[in-house]
Amino acid sequence: MIRKQATNRILMVRPALFGYNPETATNNAFQKASGTPESVAKQAQKEFDAYVALLRDNGVDVWVVQDSPKPHTPDSIFPNNWFSTHITGELILYPMYARNRQLERKLPILATVGEMDGVKRIIDLKRYESQHKFLEGTGSMVLDRVNKIAYCCSSERSSIEVLEVFREELDYSMIFFHATDATGADIYHTNVMMCVASRYAVVCLDAVRDAAERETLVLSLTSTGHEIIDISLEQINHFAGNMLELESGEGQSLIIMSAEAKRSLTPEQTARLEQYSKILAPELNIIETNGGGSARCMIAEIFFDNNENQPHY
Repeated sequence: MIRKQATNRILMVRPALFGYNPETATNNAFQKASGTPESVAKQAQKEFDAYVALLRDNGVDVWVVQDSPKPHTPDSIFPNNWFSTHITGELILYPMYARNRQLERKLPILATVGEMDGVKRIIDLKRYESQHKFLEGTGSMVLDRVNKIAYCCSSERSSIEVLEVFREELDYSMIFFHATDATGADIYHTNVMMCVASRYAVVCLDAVRDAAERETLVLSLTSTGHEIIDISLEQINHFAGNMLELESGEGQSLIIMSAEAKRSLTPEQTARLEQYSKILAPELNIIETNGGGSARCMIAEIFFDNNENQPHY
């Protein structure tokens, strides 16, 4: 089995009624209500469709699942929070902070995901919701899949107890740290302040205020062969930390971010990224403003062994 950091196959959920979610806004400082519900939902679908087209035009195998209007799940466009897949055959279902986000595990989507070829074991962590302990998938965790390291910053949505269960089930090590934004508030998801790719890591080191924790983070990234591309607290406000590496059908490295994130990068940062990866940067203004999530959050990666035997969606 060859462990890889990036995949060519992904799942995305096309929203039925995307919109501002007050249940998640309590600890997501990126959310801002903007526009009428009708206009937001319609524009979000346009941004979603253009994003999918961009990915497919660059050789990414995108499986699109259409969400249903009922029950209303305004954040269904961010499926990476409630499930993840792994090359060793695990499908993990995660405990979600907001009650209306727990409803995203709708039976048709859940059945579709659970019946994918390559699923050998389902690890169901949903039970922790009743204990008010959460771990929101690859939002809470940024995974170094090759070296089996889970990076996770402390927040209401990321319980170290559930993280320990993940670590034990998948035989991962973990780097747990504290990260805050420019106002001193906890960063709610690790994937808004860092991204681990095959040969580099984008990370906001200023967000990790504790010197010992910052040193541990840097040492872990550099010792596993990653060049660190440091971003600022201001840049994470523009979603520059919310990136994901994918592969084209020909195996070319692609780094996915929003157009807003790309505009925030310095020429030097852009050049360093382009040494390794082709940048794809869709316009996601409505989704970012109202949902508080960006390009990475919209992608659930599909990882299986013997990928050549998997269907193309």
